[in-house]
Amino acid sequence: MDGYAALDDLLAPSGRGPAPPDEVMITGADPVLGTNFLLGTAGAAVLAAIGLAASDLWELRTGRRQNVSIDTRSAAMALRCDRYQRLDDGGAKEQWGGISGFHQGGDGRWVQLHCNFPHHRAGVLKILGCEDDRAAVSKALAERTIPEFEQECYEAGMCVAMVRSAEEWAAHPHSVAVDGLPLYEIVKIGDSDPEPLSEAARPLSGTRVLDLTRVIAGPMCGRTLAEHSADVLRISGEHLPFFQDLVMDTGHGKRSAFVDLRKRAGGERLRELVRGADVFSQGYRPGGIQDRGFGPAELAELRPGIVYVTLSAYGHEGPWRDKRGFDSLVQCCTGIVDEQSAGEDVPRHMPAQALDYVTGYLGAFGAMHALARRAQEGGSWMVRVSLCQTAHWIKRLGRVDGPDARGLHNPGPDDVPELLMATDSPFGRISHLAPVLGLSETPPHWDRPPVPLGTHDAVWG
Repeated sequence: MDGYAALDDLLAPSGRGPAPPDEVMITGADPVLGTNFLLGTAGAAVLAAIGLAASDLWELRTGRRQNVSIDTRSAAMALRCDRYQRLDDGGAKEQWGGISGFHQGGDGRWVQLHCNFPHHRAGVLKILGCEDDRAAVSKALAERTIPEFEQECYEAGMCVAMVRSAEEWAAHPHSVAVDGLPLYEIVKIGDSDPEPLSEAARPLSGTRVLDLTRVIAGPMCGRTLAEHSADVLRISGEHLPFFQDLVMDTGHGKRSAFVDLRKRAGGERLRELVRGADVFSQGYRPGGIQDRGFGPAELAELRPGIVYVTLSAYGHEGPWRDKRGFDSLVQCCTGIVDEQSAGEDVPRHMPAQALDYVTGYLGAFGAMHALARRAQEGGSWMVRVSLCQTAHWIKRLGRVDGPDARGLHNPGPDDVPELLMATDSPFGRISHLAPVLGLSETPPHWDRPPVPLGTHDAVWG
């Protein structure tokens, strides 16, 4: 499937209709990275969709449309932004925890542990009954059968995944449930008056976004909205673990504040912020933040006209809907790792956290489309996306037509200097990937540098 066909396929769940052929230009083709999956095509399609959503909003503000352009090679780089970030000319930092990664069980099956957060590491070590040492963990797992270990970790709320083949995954009840879902959903969840858009400098000028997300996918949704001038306020808890490199990577264009939802005052503060917001984006699994009174129905009542974006690992249907997960784990479950590493001794992932980035971009597209619908017909809206639904879509796009592309060189920072920019920030001088989407009248850019979590007060500016 080429970029234009992938774009039309992506747009279908929104009801928007196919992309106008005279408005979108997609150049280049896969393979771009060392994989047979069409990651450049996927990136070009989702970024072009964001461009069309920005053009729709621009037309509502000004009566004019914009031309959208995206290069497939650049779009592939935008699915691995974290690989291009350098602070003060230093190298990239390794994000994996000491025991994280692939281990082989006594039954010959492979499992990936995702133990980058301290509580996840402690929980897995408790289940294994061993010390915090990679060799000790591998030895303990060599005495376990992996399906039973995966189930035990699931029941304990830990983050691990067995490497499955595509055939194994297709037969799994959760795969069947996800196959019954569209790539994403944009649904009306309440009535309210239309909120027309006035003429402004950029497509999302004056739009307020509450970003209650962590790691990559959710924060990328907010970062993308900030590229089009949304006022994005990232809310975090001072007690929660985080990775500074990812805060920098996903923090462009945002302000950041702490709110402690464990306390009544924190809940009240967040509700006050919701009353002044246009978009509420949350990245917790189903039943997470909703249990604290911040579900879509409650917020549609609190702030009629809200656009509620919810991102999860495995989606809202099926037996794994409450399962904790990350991009790399979903790659393991869905057969992507098995295919990417076929014929090799040790499993490996795709050369990009494409599920994270595509899902984040989809959340931003859905929010922009919902804002346009709100402007025209009113209503509160929910946008629902997940890493697992994205994985199924990427697999459906097809594979590289030609020789095995898995041995291709994956471009590093020195290979794409024309795509990089530098930003001075409280962290220091950051070299990073610039926005790669082209718009004829309002080229995407950020108005603020990334800042440490909790830099600002929890108020609208």
